[in-house]
Amino acid sequence: MTASLATPLRRITSAPRSSLFTACRPSTRSFTKSGLLRQQPHSNVAQRMYADNAKKNQTAMIYGISVCVGTLALAYGSVPLYKMICQQTGWSGQPVKAHDNGGDPAERLRPVENHKRLRIKFNGSVSDVMPWKFTPQQREVRVLPGETALAFYTATNKSEADIIGVATYSVTPAQVAPYFSKIQCFCFEEQKLNAGETVDMPVFFFIDPDFVNDPAMRGIETITLSYTFFKARYDKNGVLTTIPLPQGM
Repeated sequence: MTASLATPLRRITSAPRSSLFTACRPSTRSFTKSGLLRQQPHSNVAQRMYADNAKKNQTAMIYGISVCVGTLALAYGSVPLYKMICQQTGWSGQPVKAHDNGGDPAERLRPVENHKRLRIKFNGSVSDVMPWKFTPQQREVRVLPGETALAFYTATNKSEADIIGVATYSVTPAQVAPYFSKIQCFCFEEQKLNAGETVDMPVFFFIDPDFVNDPAMRGIETITLSYTFFKARYDKNGVLTTIPLPQGM
């Protein structure tokens, strides 16, 4: 310790030091009639300033914590929320949930024999950053409303690394979406292909028989089912997310 630090502090007044005054608490200063410097308790203005600052700091801290919690919740819930919105609204051609009449679902699987067969076409594609080949095994099938059909897609990983993919799908015309019911599908689920691996992916579906009774469906004879695969990975929160395209693409 240096000499300057070892030198004791000099008191300006010989008056006894009050226990209210500490070095850690700022205070106002004034002079006595004799010219000696003395300490006075905090002024009302200073107290209000400290109270206001403390309140602002507390508000900022609560806001920051709320933003962090909200961001984390959004990261975990974004994919389920997207699925829910698409299912309920049919947005972007995403099929909505099939009609629920409160009965046995098997009762819906009765072909409407007196209706013309519908032409179901299939499309397959991948994003620009996805090194897969993805194609339907059949160009089209013809089914009656209420009749089940099984179709297949084939996916091949053309890269030298294992890759995770996630598929989205759409149905057009968009107004048919509520009547397109999938029994089995590979969409929205993790599909991992090893380097050079090829797999077949089934789609088991039917057109709800209520399609026949909807005036908005009159004149529709062709329905297109389209799938697109995106490259995906798990983020730091363990949520499966698609890999965005590079800027400029």
